Amino acid sequence: MRGWVEYFKLADIRGLPKATDKWARSRIRAVYWKQWKKIKTKYRMLKAMGMEHWKAKELACSRKGYWRMAQVLNSVITNKIIAKLGYTSMLDYYLTVGPMSRKSTN
Repeated sequence: MRGWVEYFKLADIRGLPKATDKWARSRIRAVYWKQWKKIKTKYRMLKAMGMEHWKAKELACSRKGYWRMAQVLNSVITNKIIAKLGYTSMLDYYLTVGPMSRKSTN
């Protein structure tokens, strides 16, 4: 991502990194949901993240697809948790190296 931002930093593309970040975070949530294959594992992981018993059981037994569950997990696997996992926000990086940062230094 850094290489992509460095390449396009001359253009004013603030909206694109924001949309890409949103999509990437949803994809990360979907991948985690997909990794927790069994209902038992889904329940255990949701409980470990601080979810109530009834809500964790309800979500773990859900038959919705990965992408839909990624939207539901937005409140459980927050952006802060994803940042702790090592995801660097494309928008934050763009704002530090993009055209707006150069204007402030001149």
